Amino acid sequence: MVSPARKSLLKRRVMDLVTQTAILPLLFGCLGIFGLFRLLQRIRTKAYVRNAVVVITGATSGLGRECARVFHAAGAKLVLCGRNVKALDELTKELAVSYASQGQAHKPFTVIFDLTDPGAIAAAAAEILQCFGYVDILINNAGVSYRGAISDTTVDVDKRVMEINYFGPVALTKALLPSMVKRRQGHIVAISSIQGKISIPFRSAYAASKHATQAFFDCLRAEMEQDRIKVTVISPGYIYTNLSVNAVTADGSRYGAMDKNTAQGRSPVEVAQDVLAAVGNKKKDVILADFLPSMATYLRILAPGLFFRVMASKARKERKSKNS
Repeated sequence: MVSPARKSLLKRRVMDLVTQTAILPLLFGCLGIFGLFRLLQRIRTKAYVRNAVVVITGATSGLGRECARVFHAAGAKLVLCGRNVKALDELTKELAVSYASQGQAHKPFTVIFDLTDPGAIAAAAAEILQCFGYVDILINNAGVSYRGAISDTTVDVDKRVMEINYFGPVALTKALLPSMVKRRQGHIVAISSIQGKISIPFRSAYAASKHATQAFFDCLRAEMEQDRIKVTVISPGYIYTNLSVNAVTADGSRYGAMDKNTAQGRSPVEVAQDVLAAVGNKKKDVILADFLPSMATYLRILAPGLFFRVMASKARKERKSKNS
């Protein structure tokens, strides 16, 4: 006769066996579905980008340079834009090696112009259109950062940052938009920043330009839906590039230092891959930031009083650190 304790033990073992045999196939099934979903996403991204004419501004360094490499590897027809002729030449030579070794890759074109020169943008847009006859995807990536206190910053600095980060991309977008509307096909991408959603102390000019960018391209997305023009706004957090080194300060001079947050930022290669995925999947609004900055965007909406106190405390600490 089997004791009650032994019966209970056998019952538990049977239940454990049933549970394991049920959970494991379910777990592997979920992993398989997830893997298949990711595979289909990658296939869709490659199909969307392959042979598409992609214009990238600010392609000479940082995220723009990595985007050029990533989109080129995906089979896009590139038009690379920037002010630094030498840097663009070096990049096109690098991609030309890949072009020679890969039959599916396309030789990139370059267009040299300054986004802060309103008179140059219309001519640059015409030159861009001459490269392939049309533009499928415009990636507004060029930009400049800023470090300084509002009370010390001249209005000329505010205007300069706004010219590069906002008015330049807006002017180029408007110059290329009619050709997209005519074809009823196109995709406009704005590389904004998490600071286009939340503002942190001593970044006023930069945050203002990115807030304006977010607002403009949100409006553009709604207005262009009827013409089948897609709009994606991508808001990265800190990226390990020279953005802080090249930032302008309150008096317009170059900041010239890699700050701690930037030095600990994400690799531009990883972010470029995320940009490719966002564009390929036709995302409308994407945050590519760490957990805390991402949560801060919700805190700003759900608990603004707490958010403002946190930012005021951050300002006090940063000011104390500078004065010590």
